[in-house]
Amino acid sequence: MSVDEGLYAWVEEALEPMGPVTMRRMMGAAVLYLDGVIFAVLDESEIWFKSDGETDAVWDGEGCGRFTFRAKDGRTETMNYRSAPSDVYDDAEAMRRWASLGREAGTRAASTRKKR
Repeated sequence: MSVDEGLYAWVEEALEPMGPVTMRRMMGAAVLYLDGVIFAVLDESEIWFKSDGETDAVWDGEGCGRFTFRAKDGRTETMNYRSAPSDVYDDAEAMRRWASLGREAGTRAASTRKKR
């Protein structure tokens, strides 16, 4: 797996008004940060936005599936990331709207970890 550099450039361009986007490569994908907060993952040419219990209904309403993968023991696992709606790939306003939800979920997740 590799990260689509053109897609990353598009994310940076579309989200520039919201703050700096940075990328950290991990296991063939890349974690994206907006102003230092995890908000999405790039996996090949797909964007997966961070989600949580507060935003799940919004993602479900748009038909955005949950990130799933097969664990080493064969079980199917899920993570709190949702597939991006198709309009984020060519509409900067849509990208900002959905990235904002991802950043909100990322902020809440970081806050929860600090409390532990």
